[in-house]
Order: sequence, then C-alpha cells, then structure tokens
Amino acid sequence: MMDAMSTGEDATAALAGFPIFEDLSEEELRRIADLAVPRRYRAGEVIFREGDRSDTCFIVRSGRVRITRTHPGGRRLTLAELTAGEMFGELSMFDGEGRSATVEALEDTSTLALLERDIQRLMRSHPDIAVKMLGRLAGRLRAANEKIARQSFQPVAGRVASTLLAQVEARRADAAAGTDTDQQHGESGPGEVVIEATQAELAQLAGSSRESASRFLADLERAGVVTTSRGRVAVHDPEALRRYIF
Repeated sequence: MMDAMSTGEDATAALAGFPIFEDLSEEELRRIADLAVPRRYRAGEVIFREGDRSDTCFIVRSGRVRITRTHPGGRRLTLAELTAGEMFGELSMFDGEGRSATVEALEDTSTLALLERDIQRLMRSHPDIAVKMLGRLAGRLRAANEKIARQSFQPVAGRVASTLLAQVEARRADAAAGTDTDQQHGESGPGEVVIEATQAELAQLAGSSRESASRFLADLERAGVVTTSRGRVAVHDPEALRRYIF
C-alpha cells in the first residue's frame, strides 16, 4: 500500500534521523530521498515471504515488523523484530538471491522502499555511500553473531531474560522518539514497561520452546518481576532481569 510522503527538505530530514544514514552528508541524503518510495502495511500484512524474488530493501519509518524463517519441519523461528529507523531486505542489494526470510507487520507500519537497481546505481556513482552502508551491515552481522552465541551458550532463563530486556529497551527507545504510545507499548507505571507479545512470540525470539519460556515467566511472576496476561507481559522491574543473564 502506498502513502504520500513529504519531498525535498522534509524527506531528507526524515532520512537523517535513521541510524543507518546518520553519517551521510545532506547531499547524499538528498540523493537517497529522491529514490525512496513510501509504502504502508497494515498489522498482520506480509511484506514479503521467504523465497520471494528480492529487488527492494525497506526502512521502517514507524511501526514494527517481525522477521522469521520456517524450518523444513514447519517450525517457525523469529530472527528479529525491527522498529523505526531500522532496515531490512538489504541483502537484495548485493547478492540478487531470493528472500532469505519472511517479514510481516506486527502493527500498522510505514516504510520507505529503495529499489535494488536505484541503490546500486547510487553506490557506483558515490562509493562513500556504499562504504557507509556496508559499515552498517557489518554492525548488523556482528549483532546477529552475538545473538547466535548467546542462544548457543546461555540457558533458557538467560535467553528469555535477555529477550525481555531487549524488548523493554526497544519500547523505551520508541517512547523517547515519540513513535510509541502508552496504550500499546508504553510504561504503565513508574519503571514499568508493557510488552505486547504472546509467550510463544517471546519464546521464538529467545530461541527456546514455548513450554520452557512459560515456566521461566511463571518464575519471574512469582518473584514479582513481571505480570503475564493474554498477549502481553508487564515488566515491573526491568533491572531485575539482569540477575538472570549470565
């Protein structure tokens, strides 16, 4: 779905707020803004599926998306959840392969789409842009490697606690940027953060079974750290989660 986006200075200013472009000059940002196509997706809408032809990358302007992969046995693994300012589908700019994962909007989401041919032409003409974008991709790869290492060596408690803490920090960042609401994801009381996610979704993010994640969440609830309800977890003491991360 398409939506109207401000052009000129407004579009350039919007791109400047995205971490992946924060080091680019105003002229470089203007060139990218000229290529960006605004697209909107409703909650639950699939943006692309694993195996689809890939010729576009996206930047999240507002909202939240989930990236998943499906194993041959049918089990779905959540790789990441992305919020405003983050990019996905960028591998299409370099390898020309089909989509390696499925991406769906978790809530109403606004994106900027950049076509592969446009970005490649821009990078050839302006190598500095390519170098800066590759630096960001390297950072994403390093973060992915660290997540894999944590999930390989941490027990379930540490993985679920890390996932909850990451969700808390993401909600706080959204609230600070003005892209979140108290009703949906914000804080309900002093220090408390509400996460709109099912226990199955949290288990997928943590790389654990739903049963194991649910048992640990029950332990956290008995300890007064969280309160769980249908489709949401209220984290009363985010700092207490760090005690379980080792």
